[in-house]
Amino acid sequence: MGREKAFATVRNRTIISRIITQLTPQVDRILINANGGEERFWEFGLQLIADVLPARTPLAGLHAALSAAGVRGFHAVLTVPSDAPFLPADLVLRLKSSCEDAAIASSGGQQHFLTGLWSPKLRQTLELALGQSQPPRLQDWARSCRAAVIDWPMEPYDPFFNVNTPEELAEAERIAAEFGL
Repeated sequence: MGREKAFATVRNRTIISRIITQLTPQVDRILINANGGEERFWEFGLQLIADVLPARTPLAGLHAALSAAGVRGFHAVLTVPSDAPFLPADLVLRLKSSCEDAAIASSGGQQHFLTGLWSPKLRQTLELALGQSQPPRLQDWARSCRAAVIDWPMEPYDPFFNVNTPEELAEAERIAAEFGL
């Protein structure tokens, strides 16, 4: 894409600002997991947390978030990718309704492992997994935690649509224009 996907714009708003706007009424606090170049996020006025462990996997970011949650006394951690401009307004409510230690979103038969609600008590288990010579993939670890899978409809558009290519950015523009997002 030539730039960090979080800063791509859909209808003149960055994807990250869309995510922050959508999540603000759903959560008590938003933290951004980022490594290096923290100044790129300063305009949002949110606390940044870096990975604690050196593992190069999305699980390292989840570990950092679960570690921060434990220190701050949070009851749960919501994770979302930085390239999903249309997150649903009922994301936390529906994930939380699973009454499990972990719950992930699903749409159109596809599980979205980065979009999940996680109990901070999973931190130690995750830390052990990341300490292995071959750490698990996010989806394998989520399955090992028996994460509940909560399904969303794909109509009128996929709420977990990801922007990974210029073509997908153009499609996000079309969706946002058509549905007034």
